[in-house]
Amino acid sequence: MRADKAALRAERAALTGPVPERAHDGKTAGMPLDRAPEWYASEAALRVARNIVSFQTPAGGWGKNVNRDAPPRAPGEGYVAGLDPSGKAGGPRAIDDDGWSYVGTIDNDATTTELRFLARVQAQFPGAAGDGYRAAFEKGVRYLLAAQFPNGGWPQVYPLQGGYHDALTFNDGAVADVATLMLSVAARAGDYGFVAAALAEAARVSAERACAVIVQTQVRIGGKPTIWGQQHDALTLAPAGARNFEPIAVSSGESAGLLLFLMRLKDPSPGVVAAVRDGVAWLDAHALHDVAWVVDPARGGRRLVAQPGAAPLWPRYYEIPTARAIFGDRDRSIHDSVDEISEERRNGYAWFVTEPRKAIEAYAKWSAKHASPQ
Repeated sequence: MRADKAALRAERAALTGPVPERAHDGKTAGMPLDRAPEWYASEAALRVARNIVSFQTPAGGWGKNVNRDAPPRAPGEGYVAGLDPSGKAGGPRAIDDDGWSYVGTIDNDATTTELRFLARVQAQFPGAAGDGYRAAFEKGVRYLLAAQFPNGGWPQVYPLQGGYHDALTFNDGAVADVATLMLSVAARAGDYGFVAAALAEAARVSAERACAVIVQTQVRIGGKPTIWGQQHDALTLAPAGARNFEPIAVSSGESAGLLLFLMRLKDPSPGVVAAVRDGVAWLDAHALHDVAWVVDPARGGRRLVAQPGAAPLWPRYYEIPTARAIFGDRDRSIHDSVDEISEERRNGYAWFVTEPRKAIEAYAKWSAKHASPQ
């Protein structure tokens, strides 16, 4: 982090004019990954690729919520949108204040999306014109390798930022997304065919370690495997809380994502097969039926209401060890009814999810191909 800050500080010291006001903020990342291969040779794609390369931090990662379909980063411009505004009229935010946040992260699919996009672009430029994109890609993969904990997980932010950001982060599919990318890099196929053998082997080992820690962190209650937390402590591997309204708990949505990731492995180990079997069984047993999470303006917004025949629904958080649904609020209070929390949090967070249904449905086909050790 000191090196990243020093690099930006040196850029700003060399400026003869004012520091650029801010990075290009944006709700959309502007990096489509589903276009026809030839599109990635277009000027529109190259505009995004140039932006990506310019915003890569000295450590090798990228920040989140920066519009990549925008001009490249100017010298002295912050790596993320939040770094620059000072909160005062004019002038950039100081590098050493609280504006240095998420400068290198896997949150919201950051870094992994940039890398996938660069891989698609470089495939259209096998000669010297693609060398810069390949170099940025390799630097980004090495960044992810450096960010990986010895136990096999990844923090939300690297270099480490402190607080819950340092936890092993299953939230929003972060660890599974990085591990999936590592598997692609290791395979050296398609867009990743250019990857050097040594880097591919490092990626293979990285993905293997990630799979091992996923199996290891499956929470046991009374000796029986259940599902996973949204975050796990980087040292103890115990489930951990995050923001005030995100308590220590097992989390249904994140667990569904982990199960789907494990079911995509080509040759799952007996430990993976058992983890999937037990996780799916737990989710199936803890679904809510005949209820719906709906908007009810007459009652202040979102409410859980009776609805016979509704599709299964899962509370986001289950208390450890009781497996009761729990709901947090900004004052760090924990409740067993979503109606008890503040209207702002009740309406502004995904307290009930449907992702486990995808995992349960996928398991019905997957289990037929894989013996399930008891």
